[in-house]
Amino acid sequence: MTEISLAWLLTKVTAPIVGATKPEHVDGAVKAVDFKLEDEEIKYLEELYVPHKLVGVMAQNTPQSAKEEHVWTTNVKTKFN
Repeated sequence: MTEISLAWLLTKVTAPIVGATKPEHVDGAVKAVDFKLEDEEIKYLEELYVPHKLVGVMAQNTPQSAKEEHVWTTNVKTKFN
């Protein structure tokens, strides 16, 4: 399951963040890089997915609200402020 889920995730993002607490977790993550899913397999994995509205902090993380102060905002000035 680890290899399939990470292989699917790699079709969506370039570098997923993977946590590992056991050596076999690392082994599964490494194997996922070479595990290629066919388009038909990806479609099968996604066919029951129903998008849902974001809530909480993620719902606030939009381009429109980028200049607003949020709970995760620090008072550190960067080139983006």
